[in-house]
Formats: sequence, structure tokens, C-alpha cells
Amino acid sequence: MFYQELIDNYMKLQKASSSIIFTAQGVGSYGEYTPNIGKSMKAAKHSYNVIDRIPKIESQEVNNEIINDIKGEIEFKNVHFRYPTRVDNEVLKGISFKAEQGKTIALVGVSGCGKSTSIQLIERFYEPTNGEVLLDGHNIKDLNIQFLRNQIGLVGQEPVLFAESIIDNIKRGIPKGVEVNNEQIYIAAKMANAHDFISTMPEGYNTMVGDRGSQLSGGQKQRIAIARALIRKPSILLLDEATSALDTQSEKIVQEALDKASKGRTTIIIAHRLSTIQNADKICVIMRGKIVEQGTHQELIELKGFYYTLAMQQFGTMN
Repeated sequence: MFYQELIDNYMKLQKASSSIIFTAQGVGSYGEYTPNIGKSMKAAKHSYNVIDRIPKIESQEVNNEIINDIKGEIEFKNVHFRYPTRVDNEVLKGISFKAEQGKTIALVGVSGCGKSTSIQLIERFYEPTNGEVLLDGHNIKDLNIQFLRNQIGLVGQEPVLFAESIIDNIKRGIPKGVEVNNEQIYIAAKMANAHDFISTMPEGYNTMVGDRGSQLSGGQKQRIAIARALIRKPSILLLDEATSALDTQSEKIVQEALDKASKGRTTIIIAHRLSTIQNADKICVIMRGKIVEQGTHQELIELKGFYYTLAMQQFGTMN
């Protein structure tokens, strides 16, 4: 009995010791991950704050104005703008310009001068701090936002393609509730100089483009993005550095597509390469949030101001 009791006590002591050891190990492991848990909780809180945030611009509004027989004329009237997160920095300082129906307007200037901000205001991602952005004489904040955005085709510097087929990527440009057949998709692709290279692929329009379009070259991705912008038949075309990331050969092909796409549409171009905007109907030179020069390429060259300096830097000489 004595030995049995001794053994039982020993077993109890061993279990207690094991429990203490395992508990200590668990606590030690918890301590190791405590910083990560804290970071995760902070990230989760931030994510929920974003999810719960009420947007200042309601993208699902349905009751605002719709324009019949839209022309596509864009006008900025004394527009000032500060980003909500940087209220001490005025990005646009009273800019005014008009892009008439079917005309091409180029915005040029150094990085950070307010060019891309102007495009974001046209798309109504933000509201001007002061001043007005007008579409066919209507303040865009009074327009149905889905109607407004359906009138706009955007081609940016780095096109976003999804891991699906070429035809499905193009279809993503179709406004909600609009029916488009394959023939219309082919027409948009031809205008974008994309139909020929798509047709040479084994799966044609059903070719999978890979994650972020990894199976395509930069020029091919950009041409699909142009087709996606055109399939919605926009009255306004916004081109934000659309060729700046391409090599010379790809730029030439894409620029030809953009020139075709611009015909008959109000087009606003942002460009660093002045060679892409020499034929614009009007060029607006922006410096520190203000338009300092306006005119055609030739008029601005003859003015010999800031645009002339940019041209000299890029072309080397001006005759």
C-alpha cells in the first residue's frame, strides 16, 4: 500500500509538472505572437472603419439629373481643390478651361501640378473645394453619377486586366443594363488596333490573359484597355499617360489606336511626351495648380514660355 501510494503521488506530481511545463510553453508562444496579434487587431479596426465609412459621394444614387442628347462638352470654371487628407495643400488654384464637343484638349506640366487631379474631378471621385465642373453646361454634382460615368471612357498608364479571357475583360467596360453582341466587341477591338493580334492567338478572344494580364505585352494590354473603354461608346475619352510606359514600337501602335478612338469624341489627354499631343486642338500648361499657358502646339512654341522649354528638353531643337 505504501509503495502504491508513493507511485500514485509520483504520477500526480508528474502530471502537475507536465501541465505547468505545457502551460508555460503556451504562454511563451503567446508572448512571441503578441506583437502580431496587436498589429492584426489594429489592421482589422482600420478595415472596419473603411467598410463603415459613409462616402461623401454616393455612387449608387438614382434620382439625380440625366442629360438627353449629350454632346460631351467639359468645362472647368475657377476650380479649386484640396484633397481631404491634405487640406493644407491646395492642388488646383482656380483653373478654367473648356473642352468643346469632339475636340482634343491636352493637360501638360511637371508631376504633381494637378493634371491627374483634374481627371479625377471629371469622374467625380472628388468634389471641387470651390468652382464648378460642367458637362454640357450642367454642374456634374447635379447629375446622376452612374449616368455621368457611363459617358466616360478612361485609359490609364497601367491598365488593370483581370485573370479571365480577353473578351470578358473587354465586356467589363459595358455599362450595367446595356446589351452588346460579339460583333460590337470586334468593332471596338478593331478600333483599338487589338483585333489582329487577338485573332492570331490559339484561343482568339477566349484566350486567358493571366493574373493582371501577365500573358500579354504592355502594348497588347493597353490596346485591350482601349477596346474596353470604347465598348461603352463614351462621349468623353480621358487618356492619363496612356503611352508613357510603352516602348517606341508599342507606343506608335497604341497612339494610332488612340487617335482613331478620339475622333468625334471630346478627349482630354494627360501626357509627359509632347510628341503625343502636338495635334491637340488646345494645350493647357499647368504649373503649381494654375494654368499659365493655353494654345495649340505651334502657338505655344512661338510664345517661348514654359511649354517651349519642355519641348526643347524633349526634342532638342525646335524649328
